[in-house]
Amino acid sequence: MLQTRPDAAPAAAPSLVSLAGRWYFPVAFIARLPFAMMVVGVLTLVVAARDSVALGGVNSASVGIGAAVFGPLVGAAADRFGQRAVLVPVGLVNAALLGAFPFVVSGSAPDLAVLATAFCIGASAPQVAPMSRTRLVAIIRQRMRPERHEKTLSGTMAYESAADETVFIIGPFLVGILASAIAPWVAVAGASVLTFVFVTAFALHPTGRLVLGREQQTTQAPARQLLRPRLVVVVVGILGVGLFFGSTLTALTAFMEVHGQASQAGLLYGLMGIGSAGLALGSAAFPQAFGLGWRWLVFGVVLLGGAIAFSQADSVVAAGIVLAVMGVGIGPTLVAQYSLGSDRSPVGRSATTMTILGSAVIVGQSIASAVTGDLAEQHGATTAMAVPAVAAAVVVLAAVANLLLPRRTAA
Repeated sequence: MLQTRPDAAPAAAPSLVSLAGRWYFPVAFIARLPFAMMVVGVLTLVVAARDSVALGGVNSASVGIGAAVFGPLVGAAADRFGQRAVLVPVGLVNAALLGAFPFVVSGSAPDLAVLATAFCIGASAPQVAPMSRTRLVAIIRQRMRPERHEKTLSGTMAYESAADETVFIIGPFLVGILASAIAPWVAVAGASVLTFVFVTAFALHPTGRLVLGREQQTTQAPARQLLRPRLVVVVVGILGVGLFFGSTLTALTAFMEVHGQASQAGLLYGLMGIGSAGLALGSAAFPQAFGLGWRWLVFGVVLLGGAIAFSQADSVVAAGIVLAVMGVGIGPTLVAQYSLGSDRSPVGRSATTMTILGSAVIVGQSIASAVTGDLAEQHGATTAMAVPAVAAAVVVLAAVANLLLPRRTAA
C-alpha cells in the first residue's frame, strides 16, 4: 500500500467543473437555447405563414404568458419531486408542441387554435437556466468548503448570467439565419430537436439527483415568502431586462428595415452580447465593497444612458456603437439581479425562485416584442426605438427601490 509522505502538498480542492462533470456545462448551455428561440421563432413563423404582424405579436406574447403562469409551477414541482421527475415529461411535451406548431400554423386551423398552441408552448417551456443555477448552488453549498462558497457563488452567478445573455443573443440570431436561409418553420423545428435531445440529457444528468438531497430534510418556507418585497423588487427589475431584450430586438429590426438591411438586424444585435457577456464574467472580480445593489444601479444607469442614445441613432454605425455600450450595462445588471434572487430565495424554494426570475425575462421579452412591433407598424421605427429607454427606466427604478427597501425594513 502506498504511503503519503508527511511533507507532501495537500491535494487541491476540486473545482466546480470537476464536481459537476465535464459535460455538464456544454449540455446545460445548449439545453437553454430553445427557451431563447421560442418567442422570436413563433413570431417569425406566424407572421410568415399568416401574413399578420399583429397576430404574430399576440402569439409571441401568448408564449410569454404561458411561461409566466406555469413556469413557477414547474419550479415548485421540481423543488418538491426533483428536477429529473419534472424535466423529462415537461421537455418531451414541449418538444412535441414545438414540432407540431408549424403544421398548426400552416394548416387550416383557426387563429384561436394557433394562439392556444403558442400558449401551451410557453406553459411547457423547460426551465433549464433556473434549474441549472439551483443545481450549481446546491453543489457549492453541499460539496465545497464554506470558505470557498462566497467566491465560487459569485463566479457561478457571473457565468450563468453570461450564458443567459449569450443564448438570448444567439437564439434570435439563429432564428433569423434559419428563417432567411431556409424557411421560417425550420427555426421552430430546430428548437424542437434541441429540446428533445439536450433538455432530456440535462434532465438525466447525475446532478439532477443532487439538488433535493439536503433540502428535502428541511421544511419548505411558506409560499407567501415568495411575495416578500425584497424578492418582488428583483423580479420587477429582471422583468425590465426582459422588456429591454424584446423591445431592443424588435425596434432594431424596424430600424434596419428602414435602412434596407433588415436581414442584418440579428448580426448587429449580437454586438450587444459581446460586451454584456464579457462584463458579466468579469463582474466576479468586482471588489466586495461594490455591493450587488449598487452594481445593479450603476450598470442600470449605463443601460439607460445607452438606451436613450439608441433612440436618437440615425445611422447603422451609430446604432452599432450604442448597442455595444448598452451591452456593458446589461451583463453586470443580470449578474447582480440573479445573485440577489439566490440570496433572498426562501428555504427549500430555490428552483421556484430561479424559475420565477427566468420566466420574468421571457414574459418581458414577449410583451415588449408585441408592443414594440405594433408601435413600429403604426407609428414607425423612430417611435419603436424609444421603448428600450422605458424598459431601462424600469430596471433603474427597481434598483433604487431595492436600495431603499432594507432601510425601510430596518426603520
